Amino acid sequence: MFTASEHAGQAALSICEALLLAMNDRGLLPEHEIVGVLRDAAATHENAVGTDHETDIHRAVADLINAIIAGGYSGRRL
Repeated sequence: MFTASEHAGQAALSICEALLLAMNDRGLLPEHEIVGVLRDAAATHENAVGTDHETDIHRAVADLINAIIAGGYSGRRL
C-alpha cells in the first residue's frame, strides 16, 4: 500500500517529466540539455552522503532518474 508521500512523489515525477517533454516538443530546450538536467539530478543523488538507509534511498532515486534518461519510464524517449 502506498503512503501519501509516495503518491505525492509519483505525482511530482509525472508532472516534471511531462514538463520536460513539453519543453522539448515546443523547442524550448533541446534533448541534450534536458538529458543534462536529468544527469545532474542523478549525480546529486549518486554522490549524496548520509546513513546507509539514506544513501540507499538516494541510489534508488538516481536509478529511477537514469531509467527516465534511458526512456524506461514514460515510454517516450527524451
